[in-house]
Amino acid sequence: MPNPKRRHSSRRTANRRSHDFLTANGLSECPNCHEKKLPHRACPKCKTYRSRSYGEAEESK
Repeated sequence: MPNPKRRHSSRRTANRRSHDFLTANGLSECPNCHEKKLPHRACPKCKTYRSRSYGEAEESK
């Protein structure tokens, strides 16, 4: 296999890697308890999704 004839500069390497980063998950607010949650999932605190309850709610400390 061929090898590069010259070394890549650090700027060229940085430009190539400019999109290699992680993005934060988008969070939405629970309409019931106003906690942050992942969209399209049941709220981990009050266990509701689309105004329906799915299990026991956790007690606050």
